[in-house]
Amino acid sequence: MTSTRFCRLLFCLALSLSTLYAEVSSGKYDMAAVRDTQSLDTRVIEEWHPWEKDASVRQKLIEITVCEWWQGQKVRLPVTLLAPAQGPRCANLLVSNTGLVQKAASPSGAMFRLLKENGVGIVLIGMTTVDAMEPVGKLDVGMKEHFLRTKDARFTPAWIWGLSDMRALTAAMAETDVFRPTKVLATGGSKRGVGAAAAGIADDRFTAIMPVVAPIIDPPGGPYVEGLGAADLAAQNAQFLSDLAEGKIASAPASAVEPLVARDKIRAAERITKKEARDAGWSKEEMEAASSLAWEVCRTTNYLPALQARGVEIFYNQGSNDNVSPGLRTLGKQFPTLPVYIVPGGQHGGAKTAGFLKQVGSLPEVDENLFAFAQHHFFNKRSFPKTPQITHHWSPADHRLEVTVTFPHKMDSDANELWWATNRHEDYTFAMEYDAWQSAPLRRTGPGTFSGEAVLPAKPGAVDFLSVHRHSENGSTLTFSSPLLHMDAR
Repeated sequence: MTSTRFCRLLFCLALSLSTLYAEVSSGKYDMAAVRDTQSLDTRVIEEWHPWEKDASVRQKLIEITVCEWWQGQKVRLPVTLLAPAQGPRCANLLVSNTGLVQKAASPSGAMFRLLKENGVGIVLIGMTTVDAMEPVGKLDVGMKEHFLRTKDARFTPAWIWGLSDMRALTAAMAETDVFRPTKVLATGGSKRGVGAAAAGIADDRFTAIMPVVAPIIDPPGGPYVEGLGAADLAAQNAQFLSDLAEGKIASAPASAVEPLVARDKIRAAERITKKEARDAGWSKEEMEAASSLAWEVCRTTNYLPALQARGVEIFYNQGSNDNVSPGLRTLGKQFPTLPVYIVPGGQHGGAKTAGFLKQVGSLPEVDENLFAFAQHHFFNKRSFPKTPQITHHWSPADHRLEVTVTFPHKMDSDANELWWATNRHEDYTFAMEYDAWQSAPLRRTGPGTFSGEAVLPAKPGAVDFLSVHRHSENGSTLTFSSPLLHMDAR
């Protein structure tokens, strides 16, 4: 089955779920309301002024109404706007996110370079977890109450995060003397990557998305209805925490127990429980439907044909060991051409005491990827490599994995590696986040073709593997990967 046909099948399945359990619906966006500048009710906190860190840049801080989520409850968030102090109106905009503070944000890294060197306008909306948004302690409670009552996934974090990016763009476009965008790229990590994906899917003003450590197919961290997860996974996690506290886990420090437990509590605070759903009269089928539809607004793979028809460019940056963005095996099997950089051993982020030493969002090559992707999308200053195809041969006798990586357009890349991990733990387990990966160089064997091998332990059981490549062109470097593939080696 082709990926396009599979996308259509998934989309039809989502629609059929929504129809079968008519009271459960995926969140929809009213695009006329999204683009309405009057309802922004903009409050200027700081008018346009020279940025104190660089006078060649100007800055403005405003507060906007994202929406009236339910009657009488408005959601208002701060937005920082940045543009060159002189020159034409910005034709290219980068929409991203920052902390939820009434203070102008300062871009750094790739964002600053794009602003300073290329005149890209920057739009940063202050957005965070719903429990930390005003009114603190009430907004998340009201959100869950409305979801339980209406069974409308409009009352979920993914919906409001996506709307935040779209409304930030509406606010920027109201600044007609500064911005006149023809191309808009949305990016962000984790919840902000969810927002970038949802905005790119729903709003045709966005022309590119680069989500980082954000879910693509499967729900982040587990089902949206807490308590629907597999019992064996919960048991594995409980045992892992117990072993971790006793110092029995070589790959993770005992200090990881507290941040792992705290993370799960924060995640659960934004979701509904099985008991809450049952008390509200939900059936088991409705709970299962809601667990999927809660994330429908950001499930990019369900909308690929429409996005491709619009010409939206997509580039995900993921960690192989991230339970917020699971399903990478499924992605590799069903959508092998989706542009992605999967960081081998890459983790989501969080407290250093959790032993997360390879946090994808803070890696220098991921920041460079934003710069390179923008150079391609905004200015056509570099090419964007197509996802390489990877084939393999397994030799059980000497437990040797041989791979061949081929670029459809015969591209040569600067650095090429094979990465693998054996007997990985399941998605949604704590243990998976600490699985070890190994690497070996790939050698060039022809135009756009590379080969390599890995000698594995005897009887490895199962192997996950992928290739990683770096391609430099016209002053920027893209790091990207093949799909992640899974092999039963028994």
